[in-house]
Amino acid sequence: MTDHSQPGFSAHHTPIPIRQVEGREWWLWGFAVAVTLVLTCGILSLTFPGFHLPGDDFRSQTLKEWVRGLAALVLLFDIYTVYQHLQLQRIRRRLAERERLFHLITENAADMIAVVDRQGNRLYNSPAYKKILGYNLEELASTSSFEQVHPDDRARVLQVAQKAYFTSGGESLEYRIRHKDGSWRVLESTSSAIPGPNGKADGLVIVSRDITERKRAEALLDHRAFHDGLTNLPNRALFLDRLQRAIAVSQRHREFKFGVLFIDIDKFKVFNDSLGHAAGDDLLIQIARRLTTCIRSADTFARGTDNSQSTAGDNTLARPGGDEFVVLAPELRDPSDAIRMSERLQQRLAIPFAVKGCEIVITASIGIVFSGSSSADAEDVLRDAEIAMYRAKHAGKARCEVFDNAMQADAVKRLQLETDLRKALEYDEFRVHYQPLVSLQDTRIVGFEALTRWQRPQGIVMPGEFISVADETGLILPMNRQLLREACQQIRRWQSLFPSDPPLYMSVNVTAKQFAQPDLDSQIKEILEQTGMDPSWVDLEITENIAMGDAERSAIVLSELKALGVRLSIDDFGTGYSSLSRLQRFPVDTLKIDRSFIAGMDSDPETHEIVRIIVILAHNLGLKVVAEGIENREQMEMLKHFGCELGQGYLFSRPVAADMVVQLLASQHAAREGLDQGSTVPHSFPR
Repeated sequence: MTDHSQPGFSAHHTPIPIRQVEGREWWLWGFAVAVTLVLTCGILSLTFPGFHLPGDDFRSQTLKEWVRGLAALVLLFDIYTVYQHLQLQRIRRRLAERERLFHLITENAADMIAVVDRQGNRLYNSPAYKKILGYNLEELASTSSFEQVHPDDRARVLQVAQKAYFTSGGESLEYRIRHKDGSWRVLESTSSAIPGPNGKADGLVIVSRDITERKRAEALLDHRAFHDGLTNLPNRALFLDRLQRAIAVSQRHREFKFGVLFIDIDKFKVFNDSLGHAAGDDLLIQIARRLTTCIRSADTFARGTDNSQSTAGDNTLARPGGDEFVVLAPELRDPSDAIRMSERLQQRLAIPFAVKGCEIVITASIGIVFSGSSSADAEDVLRDAEIAMYRAKHAGKARCEVFDNAMQADAVKRLQLETDLRKALEYDEFRVHYQPLVSLQDTRIVGFEALTRWQRPQGIVMPGEFISVADETGLILPMNRQLLREACQQIRRWQSLFPSDPPLYMSVNVTAKQFAQPDLDSQIKEILEQTGMDPSWVDLEITENIAMGDAERSAIVLSELKALGVRLSIDDFGTGYSSLSRLQRFPVDTLKIDRSFIAGMDSDPETHEIVRIIVILAHNLGLKVVAEGIENREQMEMLKHFGCELGQGYLFSRPVAADMVVQLLASQHAAREGLDQGSTVPHSFPR
């Protein structure tokens, strides 16, 4: 549209000052009133005394009356004229004030204000156009407004403008317009019709606001809603959306196949806790970049060189959270392609990363789901890939596993186990069994190890079937607090019933989840005080792997526990990666040799020698030794020969309920009394 600006709306038009106009009008009105007054006075002079028309006094008198009446009318007209002039001046001042206010508003408004006629010609543009779009009034006058509107938005702008003429109402419209520098700005405009004398609109008043920054902020919020803030990769929500689309494509086109790879960084928590969260974030960013590069190079992995038939796009890498990444790989031929892709990703991740001046080597466990082998729902497909990843972790880490229905069954079984464990805790189904700890020199019971058993209506459930799940879910915490409390109460009863010197002691395991509790020492202290248990007759067992996992923290925790007065033991010794120098710094009292060594010592000379050396090293460190899993007398005799002090195993007794412990202790007490009285009957444990 061309511009034909009218002076009344032009920003460059300078109107005549209102007082100058009023002065001219007053002069004209004053001149007219003066003339009428002179005429009135002249007419009235005809009625003055002494003025007589010749010949007829009656006619003279009548003329004087008419003259007086006419003079009165002229005077009333003058008065009315002056009054109307005053009203017109008042109206003009109001209009002038409104015009001044209009100019004040439009000249200083942040929004752009334009007035156009029915033909679309610009009648007025506020100075905000210069501030927002960079054009001055001359440039606006020489260009059409439609030239500045984005070509894709012109039809919508014209449609809304036409609608405004007929409806007289304002409809909000967002569109793009070109800035003087060539960039595109986003405007939000509202058009209102200017009513004409015939009821039709004479033009439009258009108020426009620059919402470019708001649209950018909205776009950024939308981006953040569907992308990970750390790596800028698609997040879980966006990945599920793309996965659902791939599933839909595979249902419409049977030949289309895809794979989902669920990647979890092995032992990332250890690294994160060791070097700090900032270093952990840096590593995750580097992993994301490397994976992105790798999957881009693998886009044609299973497609050959022709991408023209791609139905679902390129590979998608996302970060659903934590140290987990997922890949949607479309257009795969079979699961072997997904396996080869996983191996390629693992190879790339195996290259060291540079973090804080250190070289970090990581491994990843990958779970794979191939289309057609899982559900038609994106959430279920991702869940199945995660199940396969956990199978890879449990199988030894740094490997990949392909999902099958058996994994789903195992996952459902585990979920049911978690549910049953929670109910068992609520219904008090856990029981404590006790396995004797025996002096190998005289087979005397010196203490017991407290072990949890699950008493279900169907029968006893052994710890191997539920302890690991209970530990992972945190249910082990209330279970072991209950176990320690009950064990302390029992050992106090047995110490009273069967006094000995030294008194019987109780050994209790501390799990990984418990050991990680920041207030572990306070929890144990509270239970000891509640039960009145002497701490010196409580032995806390920590497995070798837990103690050595974070040696610095372990030393602190063990010192806090030792300050309570309890004994400390390293359990399953020989199965982990103990450092003797670290072990020497731990305030422990006892080493427990793992049953796997005891089982083979009487048939394997190498294992026999390992056990002997462990006993010697422990004694050199001032530690006592307990041998687990003793099942025959040959093993017991070998251990006695090595100088091992204590043992436990089926040779002496299986773990038994509390009432059976009383029978064992009573039998031992009776045998000891018999020996004191000269009997030669040795004590033997029930088998």
